[in-house]
Amino acid sequence: MAESNRPTIHPTLLYADAQAAIKLLTEAFGFTADAVYTGEGDVVTHAELSCGNGVVMLGSKGRAGVFAEAMRDAGPAGIYVVVEDIDAHYERAAAHGAEILMPPTDQDYGSRDYMARDAEGNVWSFGTYAPAGAA
Repeated sequence: MAESNRPTIHPTLLYADAQAAIKLLTEAFGFTADAVYTGEGDVVTHAELSCGNGVVMLGSKGRAGVFAEAMRDAGPAGIYVVVEDIDAHYERAAAHGAEILMPPTDQDYGSRDYMARDAEGNVWSFGTYAPAGAA
């Protein structure tokens, strides 16, 4: 595989209300909506939201297709996002009404993290720890 700064792993989530998820991720968590494709009835057929050099893809539940069918009964996911100023990020998320599960906390392994949950149960952890392979 050729070396690149582009991420090679992209968490992909389906939401009952993908528009609300995009709003929370952009307003509360500071993601950038790079692409949002909608179909009839404002259904999100595909969206790409970035944070740093990472990208999460999402769409609306209830659509047809192999992926949508495979994910139909999928439970919540946990996603970790590296951010530089964890306390400012936390303040922004709290100010926008994100459900905070853990305030910024110093970890034994040197990271400072906080956790939040989105309206559909996914747990978003934000912190300063970057795994060694994430150069």
